[in-house]
Amino acid sequence: MENQTQNGGSQKPEKEEGKVLRFLSAIERAGNKLPDPFMLFIYLAIFIAIVSWIMSMLGVSVTTPENEVVEVNNMISEEGLIFALSSMLENFTGFAPLGLVLVMMFGIGLAQHVGFFEVVMRGMVMNIPKSLVTYMIIFTGILGNIASDAAMVIIPPLAAMIYYSIGKHPIAGLLTSFVAVSAGFTANFLIAGTDVLLSGISTEVIQGQYSDARAVSPLDNWYFMAASTIMLVVVVSFVSKKLIEPRLGNYDSSFADKGILNEQIEKLRPEQKRGVRNALIAAGVYIILVSLLIVPSNAILRGEEGTIIPSPFLSNIVPLILVLFIILAVVYGFTAGTLKKISDIPEKMGIAMKEMSGFIVLVFAAAQFIAYFEWTNISTIIAVNGSVALENMNVTGVGAMVGFTFISAIVNLFITSGSALWALLAPVFLPMFYQLGYDPAYTQVAFRMGDSAFNILSPMSPYVVMLLGFMKQYDKRAGLGTLMSLMLPFAVIILIAWIIMFVVWSLLGLQVGPGVDIRL
Repeated sequence: MENQTQNGGSQKPEKEEGKVLRFLSAIERAGNKLPDPFMLFIYLAIFIAIVSWIMSMLGVSVTTPENEVVEVNNMISEEGLIFALSSMLENFTGFAPLGLVLVMMFGIGLAQHVGFFEVVMRGMVMNIPKSLVTYMIIFTGILGNIASDAAMVIIPPLAAMIYYSIGKHPIAGLLTSFVAVSAGFTANFLIAGTDVLLSGISTEVIQGQYSDARAVSPLDNWYFMAASTIMLVVVVSFVSKKLIEPRLGNYDSSFADKGILNEQIEKLRPEQKRGVRNALIAAGVYIILVSLLIVPSNAILRGEEGTIIPSPFLSNIVPLILVLFIILAVVYGFTAGTLKKISDIPEKMGIAMKEMSGFIVLVFAAAQFIAYFEWTNISTIIAVNGSVALENMNVTGVGAMVGFTFISAIVNLFITSGSALWALLAPVFLPMFYQLGYDPAYTQVAFRMGDSAFNILSPMSPYVVMLLGFMKQYDKRAGLGTLMSLMLPFAVIILIAWIIMFVVWSLLGLQVGPGVDIRL
């Protein structure tokens, strides 16, 4: 084909690309100066201790809406030292997200390591009509986030090969699928590990500050995030077809690595197809059995008054999902041959737990920071004064939430770990918006939009670097400026579309999850 583009298919003027590179370089330099997330929380805990000492010396206090006077507790005192020592283990072991996420990863990690997710993702994007390729790849990418970071490694190369095989620009497929997985990381029709992790942090923060506050469930953002899946398929496909593909033009294969264009998507073997079929049948039987415990008016998993909201079903959703993934993994594994004996099951679960070691270490530091923040009452003082300031500025509605979304998006450029970022922002913003009468699950939605949309722009993300490596395989001229100039339309338009959806959702007063209203 005739080459119609330069520099990896980008028609972006060099001067404009230079601005993009300078901006991203500045972010990278600033981000590189930040410590590792573990050490960041350690430093923040020390900072909170020093600030509590200063504020205590100054006699800082606040009067809550309930007319209760709250003073600062000094961490640098005998009482503070005893609290730090005596609560250290409990802060860690009692940290709500820790057990929830590790339990979920028993099932999700097992399904990943027996190959179930990879085979399903490959099956979804193979043998589909050319007119539906883009939509199916985006949809698969968004749903693929249930397999965590594995989807970022599996789906983009597959999408590039599929695009090339049907005469489309492979880099367009590469970028579109990566955007679906990364920018759509928080959306899904299913309850994923992200829901469990974020809701656990939210519960830890809000109940630590307000003992009578309800726990935030992994289901609490389900309605909004399921609808976001549909919205993202439409928006990402629009940007890809109307902006990115025309801009890339025709593909010049002469700049590709030798052999990359000859690679073929490995077809599913018969045993893999049988494995998926049997796993889905087993999962269907399990879902029917669980439904029998929910649907009848006197069912075991209904509430005391026969309600579903609240009910033991909703409060125990994580164990139910865990069993579902174990069933999928075990049935697929033994059918496809990736599991040979029963002892292989705990072995692969153990591998999944080893991969969670970084998360466990991060949780230890984050748990101490959040505990200190709450014990010193600095969080209460910020929440009350912050909510009063917003009320005085008459910024208490959805506009305040949109502003928080923008803050989340910008900070995400520097701190790419969603769990670390929410552990950092939640202690400040959850109580502040709680004081204004907003449900913590609603505030969590505002964070998730900003955190997800700008994932694809952060030069601090190892997956952005990985994507650039994939690009160079198809066009050795591609550089970071090329990549980011192509990512920018995706990120900006996704964020705008998500905010519009969020505003409309809010004005209509729709629930963000089962039984979860915007207002308390």
